[in-house]
Amino acid sequence: MLVYGGVMAVLIFGVAPAVWAGTVDSAQRGADATSSAVEVIETTPRPTTASTPEPTATPVTVVRTEQTRRALGFTTRNVDDARRAVGTKAVTQAGVAGREVTTVEVTLVDGVEKSRRVLSVITEVKPVERIVSVGTKQPDPAPVAPAPQAAAGGCDTNYSGACVPIASDVDCAGGSGNGPAYVQGPVTVVGSDIYGLDRDGDGVGCES
Repeated sequence: MLVYGGVMAVLIFGVAPAVWAGTVDSAQRGADATSSAVEVIETTPRPTTASTPEPTATPVTVVRTEQTRRALGFTTRNVDDARRAVGTKAVTQAGVAGREVTTVEVTLVDGVEKSRRVLSVITEVKPVERIVSVGTKQPDPAPVAPAPQAAAGGCDTNYSGACVPIASDVDCAGGSGNGPAYVQGPVTVVGSDIYGLDRDGDGVGCES
């Protein structure tokens, strides 16, 4: 048995050459006829060219906590102090600022802040108030001038250098005063200038 041009042929030994030739020709014509009637059918699938969609990226979420500190101001309290003179004051306790800590939860999606939430607010250091003492003590009353005392000869002991008479009022002689008593200066003030003879306050009256 032989295959020739896609056609199977059977060789029979002892057959005449003419018969063999006819057989080959017939087989060839049958093969040609068969070949012309064969349709080519592709059975191997062709590769697809459709693109595969890219997978969607999953957002990255990060949650973190942050702490901030801020100063707390102190208050001031005034306290009356009877040991201090009226109109004076002094700080008897210095004020100290406090400190507050705030904890916040922050949520970020792909690095962008989306929300924040206050978790706690704690006073880490309490402020200390400042205390100011305000004086309320009234001044002592002014001393009362001693009453003029009469000395031998009727001269006021608040003056020396000349005899200043004891009277309801004494003026410098030759001045503009209207008495009723007068003294010829100069006189030195050694006590209280009850008659106002020392006009310029230098301790000497009736200088001219």
